[in-house]
Amino acid sequence: MSSSVTLSAATRQNLLSLQDTSALTSTTQNRLATGLKVSSALDSPVNFFTAQAFTSRSGDLSGLLDSISNGVQTIQAANQGITSIQKLIDSAKSTANQALSTQITTTGTASTEFAPSANTISFYVNGDLKTATLTATDTIDVAIASLNTAAGGTMFSKDTSGKKIVLNASADVEFKTAADQTNLGFDAGSTTTADRYGTGNDVISQSPNLTVAGVESRKKLGEQFNSLLIQITQLAKDASFNGVNLIANGDPSNKLHIAFNEKDTANLDIQGQDLTSDGLGLETIVGDSGATPDGKGNFLLNTDIKTTLSSLGTASDTLRAASSTYGSNLSVVQNRQDFTKRLVNILDTGAANLTNADLNEEAANSQALSTRQSLGISALSLANQAQQGILQLLR
Repeated sequence: MSSSVTLSAATRQNLLSLQDTSALTSTTQNRLATGLKVSSALDSPVNFFTAQAFTSRSGDLSGLLDSISNGVQTIQAANQGITSIQKLIDSAKSTANQALSTQITTTGTASTEFAPSANTISFYVNGDLKTATLTATDTIDVAIASLNTAAGGTMFSKDTSGKKIVLNASADVEFKTAADQTNLGFDAGSTTTADRYGTGNDVISQSPNLTVAGVESRKKLGEQFNSLLIQITQLAKDASFNGVNLIANGDPSNKLHIAFNEKDTANLDIQGQDLTSDGLGLETIVGDSGATPDGKGNFLLNTDIKTTLSSLGTASDTLRAASSTYGSNLSVVQNRQDFTKRLVNILDTGAANLTNADLNEEAANSQALSTRQSLGISALSLANQAQQGILQLLR
């Protein structure tokens, strides 16, 4: 058999009010302690799960920001590489122009007097084959006129005695064979080797009475040019970031993939390019021996140097196009990076608006509830005064 304490209506009402105040005080203190008005699904299911979705997406996008940032650095490394390669290209242009301004000259006087005979004299002028036909009745003056006509300029003359042929050309002149030299009175030289314009032909510089000047200077400039090409390739290969290089490999598989959202439905693929010396179409200078005038890298001939300068101009155009492409891509990636940062902030703010408590309001509530609790205790005391009077009578 159970028993219970009987309370008056006034006492019970005041007790219920105190219990409500205590519950509200506990809730307020929890909000002040955690800073959250919704800390679990029990507080507000809709707000709690919506905020959780916002926070989850914010975390995913924050993770992508690291990848986007790496993408920005990779493109910037490529751009810096292009800028530095262009400087090397400019240096190569300067070297080629210096070689072009270095004049090759062939000079010399025949060792024996000119003897008229029917011969076809073949010789090269800067790599172009020239042919002069002489007859047995030609005087030295007629022979010289025929040679200059074939050469395309006044390169041959006669000495003060009027009996020997003199060669004084502001170009690289080489006879094709030993017979071409001796038929004009020049020494043939001691050997027959591959010259600069083919195989099995004489090199006039071997003749003791013929001199070619300027070849060694151009050869050294060609070596400087080759050194710059090596530097271009090495620089391109070093312009990588995080293992990705956009300017040293033009293979279709060499792509930088940047995802802009958590589902990778928004992204950017940046194709790598080959901006090494080979990729830019720049060929090594082969020097002055064993090379043919094919326009593929030879500083002996002016035409070859001009071809090299043309290829350098094309390389500069390629670099400018690549820089423009990467610059445009960089702008896109940086714009998405800023957008993602702001979107993360929006999502975090949205989640906070749904779950965070207003601490100023909660502090005010705490003060009000404290006052209400004190008043409730006083009211409960007043409600119990009737019973206290009876207690006094019983004493």
